[in-house]
Amino acid sequence: MFAALTLLLAVPSDAASHTAHSAGTAPHARVPAEKRPFGAACRTVVDGSHVTAYCRNPYPEPDHVGLHIECDRWWDLDADGTRVEAGPAQNVRLTGRCWKEVRSAWVSHRK
Repeated sequence: MFAALTLLLAVPSDAASHTAHSAGTAPHARVPAEKRPFGAACRTVVDGSHVTAYCRNPYPEPDHVGLHIECDRWWDLDADGTRVEAGPAQNVRLTGRCWKEVRSAWVSHRK
C-alpha cells in the first residue's frame, strides 16, 4: 500500500515539472542545430541567356543562397553570384546571365 501511494504522488509531480519546463521553450530550440531542417526551397528558370532563381526559406534560421551559372560557350565566363540572406519566411530572387546559351544553373546554400 505504501509503495502504491508513493508512486501515485511521485509521477504527477515529475510530469508536471517536465511540462512546465518544456512549455516555455520554442520547439526548434530543443533540437540540436545540426539536426534542424535547413535550406530554402529554390526554383531556377532559364530564359534564353538569362537565369532567375526564386527561393523561399520556410525555416526559422537564415539561409545564405548564391546563384551559379555555367555558360555553354568556352569563351563565355561562368558566373558565381554574391550570396544573399534568405531570412525566415522570406522570398529572394537571384538573377544572372551568359552572353549566349546557358549550360546549367544551380543555387548553393550556406548557414
